[in-house]
Amino acid sequence: MSVLVTGGAGYIGSHTVAELVSHGEQVVVVDNLTTGHREAVLDGVPFYDCDIRESEQMRKIIRQHEVDSVIHFAANSLVGESVQNPLKYYENNVGATTRLLSVMVETGVKRIVFSSTAAVYGEPERMPIDERDRKTPTNPYGETKLAIEKMMDWSYEAYGLQSVRLRYFNAAGAHPDLPIGEDHNPETHLIPIILQTALGQREQVSIFGSDYPTEDGTCVRDYIHVMDLASAHRLAVERLRSGQVTAESYNLGNGNGFSVQTVIEVARKVTEIAIPAEKADRRAGDPAVLVASSNEAKRALNWNPQFDDLETMVATAWKWHKSHPAGYAGN
Repeated sequence: MSVLVTGGAGYIGSHTVAELVSHGEQVVVVDNLTTGHREAVLDGVPFYDCDIRESEQMRKIIRQHEVDSVIHFAANSLVGESVQNPLKYYENNVGATTRLLSVMVETGVKRIVFSSTAAVYGEPERMPIDERDRKTPTNPYGETKLAIEKMMDWSYEAYGLQSVRLRYFNAAGAHPDLPIGEDHNPETHLIPIILQTALGQREQVSIFGSDYPTEDGTCVRDYIHVMDLASAHRLAVERLRSGQVTAESYNLGNGNGFSVQTVIEVARKVTEIAIPAEKADRRAGDPAVLVASSNEAKRALNWNPQFDDLETMVATAWKWHKSHPAGYAGN
């Protein structure tokens, strides 16, 4: 039996593939390479350059590889773009997932782990955020992810399709041993932007807002190492196979918030480079603090993050960026 990973050539997907393989799983990857990188998929792992909306091809892949579980990463995920082009996000996220679930039902695959997001909560009511909190997304990206979660609820009721939905916050870091890491175009994540500045690829880091009600005035976010995310996805597959699951959702976070200023200071320490930064105006819609409670995931999945200090996250990311200054394109 195999685990099918959609979007397995992307940042979190590729690290999850590596995690599954290291634990003896048979894995098959489907990715249309719109944002993923073929070089990020481990040698020997079956790979298909395929869009998950190609239903006939997906049926063939599932049957050929005897897939029993799916981990679903394939999606568009830029918040700003989703506001500018919401129909693209509904088609590529909700529409494509609808077709994927239809193929799973047709082929008898009853287990899926879904890559959801903290964006389903919108403006948080309290900190830390837990799974019972109100879900009122403030952008189409978060709306599409919440719509998919609800579709999975109904799919359990109608077809017995079991799902675990993992809502995570700010992924960071890179594989400590393998040559895979974070390579987005455009890059919107803070730690890669800081490290690109350290490499001289950007002039400076912009700190959007320095007057928030936080210890140093800059936004606080919950960063989680990509390998800890990968292990949670593997454990979610194991939980699905136990037969105890209906449709469950869990937050994945570090439980500790780090301010933008703190991240920059840690990066300066790790890289030993005086990374230039300047203050800029706040961005509309940026909450002061976003921190998750992951107690439910730790309990239900027996999940225990191993890379939960910020210095380790930055150090593994720095190792990747130094050895891949042009990302995968430089290979």
